Amino acid sequence: MAAKQTTKPDVEDRLLVIGCGMIAREVLAVKQQLALDHLELTCLPADFHFHPSRIAPAMDQAITEAKAEGYRHIYVGYADCGTGGLLDRVCEKHGVERIAGPHCFAFYQGAAAYAQVGEADMMSFYMTDFLCRQFDAFFIKPLGLDRHPELVKDYFGNYEKLIYLAQTDDPALDKVAEDAARMLGLVYERRATGYGDLPEALANASDAAAHHQRA
Repeated sequence: MAAKQTTKPDVEDRLLVIGCGMIAREVLAVKQQLALDHLELTCLPADFHFHPSRIAPAMDQAITEAKAEGYRHIYVGYADCGTGGLLDRVCEKHGVERIAGPHCFAFYQGAAAYAQVGEADMMSFYMTDFLCRQFDAFFIKPLGLDRHPELVKDYFGNYEKLIYLAQTDDPALDKVAEDAARMLGLVYERRATGYGDLPEALANASDAAAHHQRA
């Protein structure tokens, strides 16, 4: 498990979010935005995005270790994320909650909005701020597209559109997404989603932790 953002003696009163490395920056932004000073963050590796079978066992271990360290208030910073319900079993085992939804692309858009566009987006390739920042590291180099650009059609030929779900207003990230769409031969669309359901999810987790402290 990755090193925690902070280490404090009063861990029993802290809210520990064990999240996906792909949303770490966003969780910390929401923490600052909502003044959730008692929230701590630790993350599982971001590349679990490509290996969802690793998420549930790693989360099980991470929660077990956190409880052994004295944390009583733990929140899972993942949606289902391709685990096929296995992450929910881990959450149920430990009595913790996770972010609602099938994946981050859904909760960034908001559950209601995603329900309206999910089917229409079936042939779309989603990008987020994180994936824009890590486009080369997560896609170009691992897929060998820097050496064999002709493989683009093999990997992305079934997509029709690239949709950039923008958490922030950053022209540099916009350019990465636009260039990616052009390189992949996909229609480009930008959706300014902000943090979607993430602020409400973390606020509710914080409120629940505070309620348990008073009980």
